Amino acid sequence: MDRGTADLLERHGIQPSAQRVAVADYVLRTAEHPSADLVWARVRSGFPFVSRATVYNTLNLLVERKLLRALVLAEGKVVFDPNVDQHHHFIDETTGRIHDVPWDAVEISRLAPPRGFDVHEYQVVMRGTCGAPKGARPAGTAARRAREVARSK
Repeated sequence: MDRGTADLLERHGIQPSAQRVAVADYVLRTAEHPSADLVWARVRSGFPFVSRATVYNTLNLLVERKLLRALVLAEGKVVFDPNVDQHHHFIDETTGRIHDVPWDAVEISRLAPPRGFDVHEYQVVMRGTCGAPKGARPAGTAARRAREVARSK
């Protein structure tokens, strides 16, 4: 069991069972924006007896404790984002890969909600094709989360 991840979970009021630590180890360090089923598949490769229900429950607990964000970026598809800081997203229509976009890279000149609506949060989701060389990985989330976990050891 990764003690750094276990300590992080404990600091957020989560009992660090071996299954929860395995889920958190993957989802809090990935540069992907995985679905629950992808998390389950990735975690099962190293922890074959983890159940789908445990993965789903752990993901929901991590969201509840603000360690992870659940995003609906396409109709009927929930993905999880370990970057809980304000940011936007770019979805590559060729690969389906979701990239984080820094908050200050997008300028919103006006945000006027319809009458009677209160906006609590917003984000811009851009769709298009990525001009990055094949195999290039965006910097950011995974490295930042890995450093946080390493510092907590």
